[in-house]
Amino acid sequence: MKQFKLLSLFSGAGGMDLGFKNAGFNIIWANDFEKDAVQTYKNNIGEHIVLGDITKIDSSEIPGEPGDIDVVIGGFPCQGFSIANTKRNMEDSRNFLYLELLRVIKDKKPKFFVAENVKGLLSMQKGKVLNMILKDFKDLGYTVDYRVLNAADFGVPQARERIIIIGNRMGIRNPFPIPTHSDTLKDNKLKPYKTVKESIGFLSDVELLNGKTSKYILVNNRKIYNHIASTKVQDTFFGRKYTVDQAEICDYLKSWRDKSEWTTKKIDKHFGYRHTAGHWFRKDNKSGSIPKPSDWWELKKILKFDDKYDKIVTTFVEKPILYEQSLRITNWDRPSDTITATSPEIHVNKERRLSARECAILQTFPDNFIFEGSLNSLYRQIGNAVPVLLAEKIATEISILL
Repeated sequence: MKQFKLLSLFSGAGGMDLGFKNAGFNIIWANDFEKDAVQTYKNNIGEHIVLGDITKIDSSEIPGEPGDIDVVIGGFPCQGFSIANTKRNMEDSRNFLYLELLRVIKDKKPKFFVAENVKGLLSMQKGKVLNMILKDFKDLGYTVDYRVLNAADFGVPQARERIIIIGNRMGIRNPFPIPTHSDTLKDNKLKPYKTVKESIGFLSDVELLNGKTSKYILVNNRKIYNHIASTKVQDTFFGRKYTVDQAEICDYLKSWRDKSEWTTKKIDKHFGYRHTAGHWFRKDNKSGSIPKPSDWWELKKILKFDDKYDKIVTTFVEKPILYEQSLRITNWDRPSDTITATSPEIHVNKERRLSARECAILQTFPDNFIFEGSLNSLYRQIGNAVPVLLAEKIATEISILL
């Protein structure tokens, strides 16, 4: 079986790359400027990715002779586009990043290229920006087409619409994948959309790994990594019914700890936390905290404290929900809304946002694809990625023609 050669720009954590790799492509070089994303890519896909600014990487530093590359892929950023300068050229001083993709295509002359971008590119300056981009690719001698593809139509449990631009210099019609799924109310000939519930429902009652020393948790014989999430929703959704003074609770817990044989370090180890218990015994508004109900009841077992604060610490009530963009609850019985690079939607249990792993599953990353970095970095890497399954289906169509 032939190994098709591929170059990847703006690779991020590697969603599109993994899809093409799954379809039999050999990625000989990739690039991104974000450190965490590059480390994630290296750990999961390969060492061929280069950390650096593509505008400072000469084409001669990128492997592959002109005409020797089968495909160049890249999800280029679209900020800062303008068509005001009618004398645009390859050395445009404004340094549009899509021009870097254009440059590599011009210099390496791949048989195909695939570019991905947000649907908003369609309306940018009333469509003139997209037309400008398409013309620039065509001027290199490529037959160019684009479509808006919804990832949900291809078995991804997420309604994610993106522009996919495909070009080839073989003088043939550009291939696009054929939808396999749909809303069954509209078309019962296709498979029904994959829902959020069937994709991540098994993690609903699984405790987060936030602050835990273990790297993964075993669920239904699946090793689940990166099951960490933002829990900053309690004030809006499930919050304590009673006012609780953290300093007061801290003094109370410290007194019972001191009467026991338990040290803070030993308590952390018992719970499997790195440093969380220390915050329960730290009386300060910035870093002190109150145990969540499940931790409170476990503390009660080991420290054997009385019932004085049980009710006010563990009684939670549902508070009014303000339906704003940042406070939406995720879908459950249909594909999710678009996974973004910032705070994801709130889980249906209303106690937390979707975890990084749940977002990754909705982006069709496999369980053994482990992301590196802080929680915000994980959310960003996952949200910026092309769904792996969608990329694989695009790649498969192209491979048939190579």
